[in-house]
Order: sequence, then structure tokens, then C-alpha cells
Amino acid sequence: MKKILFLFILCLNFSCNNSEKKQLLKEATSGMIFVKGGEFLMGADNNQAMRDEYPQHKVVVNSFLMDETEVTNADFKKFVESTGYLTTAERIIDWNDLKKYLPPNTPKPHDSLLAPSSLVFFESQTKNLNDFSQWWKLQKEVNWKQPYGKESSIDTILNHPVIHVSWDDAVAYCKWKGRRLPTEAEYEYVMRSGNSNTIYTWGNEPVDSGKHKANIWQGNFPSKNILEDEFYYTSPVKSFDKNDFGLFDISGNVWEWCSDLYHSDYYSTISNGIANNPIGPIKSFDPNDPFSSKRVMRGGSFLCNDSYCSGFRNSMRMKSTPDSSSQHVGFRTVVDVKS
Repeated sequence: MKKILFLFILCLNFSCNNSEKKQLLKEATSGMIFVKGGEFLMGADNNQAMRDEYPQHKVVVNSFLMDETEVTNADFKKFVESTGYLTTAERIIDWNDLKKYLPPNTPKPHDSLLAPSSLVFFESQTKNLNDFSQWWKLQKEVNWKQPYGKESSIDTILNHPVIHVSWDDAVAYCKWKGRRLPTEAEYEYVMRSGNSNTIYTWGNEPVDSGKHKANIWQGNFPSKNILEDEFYYTSPVKSFDKNDFGLFDISGNVWEWCSDLYHSDYYSTISNGIANNPIGPIKSFDPNDPFSSKRVMRGGSFLCNDSYCSGFRNSMRMKSTPDSSSQHVGFRTVVDVKS
């Protein structure tokens, strides 16, 4: 795959004839969409915006190729079969590594808590929407190939996005594929279909108005999903309309890892109010978890609800540690090209 991409990029810059270019383009970009670069306004654009979405600022991104869908279970299965890779959720947690991200003198937990595991969602009747522990539980024997527990498998959901993958897992897949994760700026750019200043990738129409626009939570979160779109967990890729760039599930279904470190005040550090192909801050900082280094996630998931997090908004930011995995996080890949 790396060789094909290299030849394709060479062909764009030198003297391949049209038929050669078309053939290399077809092989190198199978399942990918060309995104022409440009300038756009990134960040807070409505009264639902969180503090870390300010200030809105101008950003320029170069052209790139992006997967038209999330990486699927079928895609990730090929990677694992080819490399023998073991995901974060399949490994015993290394206490010596973990304690680096915890307050000093934190006692070592029982070994059972360091067993291979991943975060799983459970409905809750809680009214406290600031306490994530009310609906997230760390569960053993849950991973990308057993997404709902020991007795589950991906055999019937190969066309769903892969989940229970950490940022580290996503990067490993990208290296195998000869690609990379999108930057946060690139992700928001495609959500906005370029220079659109709308609230959502489909425009300003409320998510619950008209036909279903994305796989999200319907009903009262986290107590009851009324399943208006018929999906309780992930949905098959391409179940909803693509956006103006031709990308599916750029909002909803699963949160998607980006390459950037997360810093709550990053936008305020951009000089002159404009950023050229930003790749994120050099250090991570989350005021609610100052000891942990985190990476950005974008796009929202099947657990997002307009009355709760509205994670499917174009400017909404989420974050997590690079070694964490959960039931509603996946990724897609990109490739650099010249305009």
C-alpha cells in the first residue's frame, strides 16, 4: 500500500500520462475521498459551545485524502490478521506506565483492575449528567472482536466501525496502512464541508427535525433510547446520507480519534487569529484531569443527544487518554496530497 501511495504522489508531480494517473489514483485512493484544501472558520459558532471551543479563528488546511467511512471491523480484522497486533483492551495494564498519569502517591489498585478491559455503556436513571461513572463501566473480556462481551463477536457486524480501539491502536493501524490520523483542523474542515459556518455538517436544521441525519441517541440520555433510527449501538457505515464532501458518518456513530494533543486553551494561543495547517499544541492539558495527557476526538457518537453533549456539532471537542478504549470510539485515516 505504501508503494502505491508513493507512486501516486510521484505521478501527480511528474510526467505520468493520464491513463497511468487514473490507474494509480484508483489503487491508492480506494475507499477514500479527495478533499480540496482551503480556509475556514474553526471553533465556537453557537450558544451550545463549550469553553474550549473559543475563540473562533481562521484556519487554512492543505488538500488531503480521507476515508469515506470509519475504519470497519472488516478493515481492522485484516490488519490484525496481517500483523498479529494486540490492542490496548487485550493487554494487561502496565501499572508503572499508568501511574505516570496519576497524582503522586496514588496506591496501586488490585490486580483484577489491571486486567484486559474496555469501557462499556449501561443505561442509568441518574439525573447527574456530570458523573460519567453512572453509565460507563470498565468490563473485562471486552475488545474490538468481542465488542459487547465474551459471548459476542463481529461476525455479523463486519461493516460496522471498529470500536474499543485506543489512539495507540489507531496509530498502529495507520502505520501499517501507510496513512495517518486526521488533524483536528482537518476533521472540523470536513464536518463543515469546507467553509460552511453552520452548526452541523448537514446545516442548521435541528438533528431531530425531518429525516434521521446521523446515528445518535434518541430519548432521554442515559436512561432510555427510544430507537427512532433503529440503532442502539453502532450502525453499518453508509447508513445515513453523506455530507457535501462525500463522507459518511462524519457526525455520529462513533467518536473519531484525531492526531492532536488536547489542550483546553489551545485556540487562544493561535497568533494573529489564523493557523496554517495546525497540528495541535505541544503539550496536553485538561483542567479537569491535569495529570493525564490526552488526544482529541471529534464527530460525536451513537450516545450523543442534543439535550446532553451535542457531540455531533461541527465545533464540539472531546478528549481521552491515548491508551483508553470504549464502546463508542473509532477512527478513519487520511493521506497527504498536493492540490
